[in-house]
Amino acid sequence: MIIKKCDKKKVLCVVAHPDDEALGVGGTLIKHSKNKDKVELIILSEGESAKKIKADKNPDRLASALNWSKIAKVNLYKVFNYPDQKIDTIPQLKIVNSLEEIIENLKPDIVYIHHPNDINKDHQIAAQATLVALRPISYHKIKPEIRTFETPSSTDQAPSELPYIFRPNFYVDIQSEWNEKLLALKAYSKELKPFPHPRSIKAIEALAIKRGSEAGLKKAEAFCIIRKIW
Repeated sequence: MIIKKCDKKKVLCVVAHPDDEALGVGGTLIKHSKNKDKVELIILSEGESAKKIKADKNPDRLASALNWSKIAKVNLYKVFNYPDQKIDTIPQLKIVNSLEEIIENLKPDIVYIHHPNDINKDHQIAAQATLVALRPISYHKIKPEIRTFETPSSTDQAPSELPYIFRPNFYVDIQSEWNEKLLALKAYSKELKPFPHPRSIKAIEALAIKRGSEAGLKKAEAFCIIRKIW
């Protein structure tokens, strides 16, 4: 499935760390914003750099997330302070309840989450908690379309076998958004790596070209639609 245009939607993206949104779904969120969709971003932890400083908050990563959001024209709705690489130490019910409250308030039509079988444990928990918060029988009765995305250096580092394999069935053309995605990525310049690291600009572009070629496009971001109720 390929999407180019859509009606105005309320879009929510839930990620574990700052920069996950920029790497995995940045072009698509920018495309939503350009389509006048209302795009909200939730971040559960302040990311890998958080463990390098002795502070409750990581101002550099928070500033980067805010800067990216401004460039991408995405609203940074909430940044939780769950511990980086230790989100599994937080009771899942606490995370689920927090997400349910936000979902009830935002009432999203589309929700983007990590691939549930990423090699990164924080990504797994972020995806699983969001899926629980969005279960069809939930009290809030909100049933958005759920799309999972791949994250360079995480999804691709998992074993190349089921259930880890990311097998997309939905592609978003981001050729027109590519330069904007690169510009926004500069907000996370400290997190980018030299090639051949998956988080290098060259590797990120190679992935976009590969996903595009799978759908007859020049550049694309790929997703798995794991639930859609009509």
